[in-house]
Amino acid sequence: MNEPPAKGTRRVGTIMLVLAWVIGLALAAQWFAGIGQSRRNPNENPDSRITGDTVEVRLEDNRNGHYVLSGEINGVMVTLLLDTGATMVAVPAQLAGDLGLDRGASFMVSTANGMAESFRTRIDTLRIGDIELRDIDAAIVPGMGGDEVLLGMTALRQLDFTQRGGELVLKQTLTETNR
Repeated sequence: MNEPPAKGTRRVGTIMLVLAWVIGLALAAQWFAGIGQSRRNPNENPDSRITGDTVEVRLEDNRNGHYVLSGEINGVMVTLLLDTGATMVAVPAQLAGDLGLDRGASFMVSTANGMAESFRTRIDTLRIGDIELRDIDAAIVPGMGGDEVLLGMTALRQLDFTQRGGELVLKQTLTETNR
C-alpha cells in the first residue's frame, strides 16, 4: 500500500515550489528589464565604419522615435539624447562633477519647462563610436533631471548627418587635428 507523504515532506516540497516560482519571476523580471533598456537605448555600442578619411556611425531610433546612444565625455560613459533643437550640449548638474566639468559664467537658457539658469563649460572630448569631437561648448544645467546628456548643435555642427526611415547616419571627416 502507498502511504501519503509525511507532513514534513509536503512542507519541504511546498517551500521548494515557492522558491522555484520566486526565482523564475526574478529571472523573467531581469530579462524584461534588459529588453526595456535595449528599446530605450538601441545604440549601446554604436556601429562605426572608417572609410578613407571619413568616420561613419549609424544609429537607430528607439520606440519613441528618439536617437538615444551611449558615448563618452572626457573618458566617462554617458547616455546621450540627440537633440537638433538644442543649441548646446546640455549636461545635468549631477553629472558634471563625474565628467570633470567646471562651472563657468552663469547664463539663462530657454527650456521646454521655461527659463533656467545654466553655467558655461567646455568638454575636452566627446566620443560616439569612433567619432571623436574635441573642445566643445556646453552648458551645465542644474534644473535638468535625469542622467541623459542632450547632444546639441555645438557638437552636431561638427558632423554631417542624415536621417532616413528610423536610421541616423553621423559622418566626421578626419583631418590632422581630429585623427
